[in-house]
Formats: sequence, C-alpha cells, structure tokens
Amino acid sequence: MSDIRPLRSALYLPANRASAVEKARAADCDAVILDLEDAVAPEAKAEAREAAVAAVNQGGFGHRILVVRINALDTEWGAADCAALAGCGPDAVLVPKLCHPEEAAVYRSQIGGGPELWAMLETCTAFTQLPAIASNAAKANLTTFVMGTNDLALEMRATLDTDRAPFLPLLTQAVVAARANGMSVLDGVFNDIADEAGLAQQCRQGAAMGFDGKTLIHPKQLEIANAVFSPSGDDVAKAQAICAAFALPENTGKGVIKVDGRMTEILHLREAERTLALHNAAKRNTT
Repeated sequence: MSDIRPLRSALYLPANRASAVEKARAADCDAVILDLEDAVAPEAKAEAREAAVAAVNQGGFGHRILVVRINALDTEWGAADCAALAGCGPDAVLVPKLCHPEEAAVYRSQIGGGPELWAMLETCTAFTQLPAIASNAAKANLTTFVMGTNDLALEMRATLDTDRAPFLPLLTQAVVAARANGMSVLDGVFNDIADEAGLAQQCRQGAAMGFDGKTLIHPKQLEIANAVFSPSGDDVAKAQAICAAFALPENTGKGVIKVDGRMTEILHLREAERTLALHNAAKRNTT
C-alpha cells in the first residue's frame, strides 16, 4: 500500500484569482481544485480558463493533486474548457453535474488521455443512475466522486445544516458506489467558514461514513480537515501492534490471533496496513 494517496483536503479556489493560486502552491492540502465553474462569473470564464492553463503549465504545486473543475458541456464554456485542458495536463479534470453513465466517456473523448476524471455528484438524477455511473467509471478513467451538497440541496429543496440528516442516505450511496468500484470519494463543502466546531463535526461525520476527505472553500478549514481525516495517534499505535503481532513467527499462517486481548483477523491486518500507509503518506505530504 505504499502507493496510497491521501485526499484528506481538497481546496477549491477561483482559477482567475492569481494571489489565491500562488498561495495554494504552499497550502497544507492534498489537492488543489482550480475552479472554472461556480466560483467564476460568466464574464470572467475565458480569463479563468487562460489562468488555469497557465497555472498548470507553470506547475510548482508539489505533492498536491492539481485538479481543474470545468464547466459542463451543455454550457457555452464547456467545450472550450475541455479543448484547453486537452493539451495541458493537470492531474485531474473535475466534471460538474454528471448525471448519466455515458457522460464520462463523452468528457474523456473531449479531453483525451492523460488526466483522471473526477465527477461531481450534485443532482437527483445522478443518484438514480449511480450504480451504472460507478460501474462504467474505469472505462473513462473516472477515479473520484465529489459530493456537491449545495447544488443537491437546492434541487431537493432540502435543508443543508451541519447534521445533514436529509442527505445521509445519499452520502452513504456515494461511498458504497465508490468503494464497490475502487474509486475515491470526497465529501461536500462546509459553507460557514467561521464555524470551526461545525466543520469539525461534519468532518467527523464524513470520516465515520468512509469518505477519503473533504472539499473545502477556505484555507482556514485545512487544519481541521487534515486532522480529522488523518489516522489518530491511537489508530497508528493499534495498527502497529496488529502488524507486529501478525509478523511474529508463532503467528505465521494464522487467520485469527489475539492482540491486546482482542480477537484480530486478517481483515483487521489489512485495515492496519492501510492505516499505516495513509499515516506515512500524510506525513510525507505535510513535510
């Protein structure tokens, strides 16, 4: 599991804000999402596209996964976004409002090979089609789902508060679909930048549900998300103990052993190995 990549924190920022893009090169996040869609006014779309291409070509984002969120193909800007990124080479292109399983292949044909596709899950239709979208994802190198809870709340006419009770079934569906198809999955944004307690609560909720990390709208939110989605000290210590116990000569070939008084199976060993791999990768990203 040495190739595991942390996705604890993915920071959105408008691609046409040069100062924000420059700061993102040193931000303590695992992914940077240069936004051409919601964060950019219609009259600034072309400028933002040019700025995103320039930022990708300039590089300097280090370990951070560099993602560009484009406009949908059914808008007046989507085709130009795809064409600009086809010869550019970000790590990933984030597609908004993916609704049907065949759409990922269309975006792939427009963008060409190279960058991964990530997809926003932010419409009611997407969740009616989610098993098919996920099962066809590998064909288009669609690797990651991103929850778009703000747009989803608008379409559902549901209340989006810290607890997110109306959205829990959909959040779970996204995690299940992703895991069944070997994909990553990121939780939606938390809108109240000043509410650190609320952000921490929602991060803990997302982590407990199985999300890899959280999308964020401000650098002030990074520390909390990174902490919650990183293995704790206790998690690391337990994982080390499990791995060490299974490595003992007397436990060779055993499927079940006792570790610190608890029955521990091979599945717990696999989870312990993943915890340590994530811990080590997160440490590399921090240093």
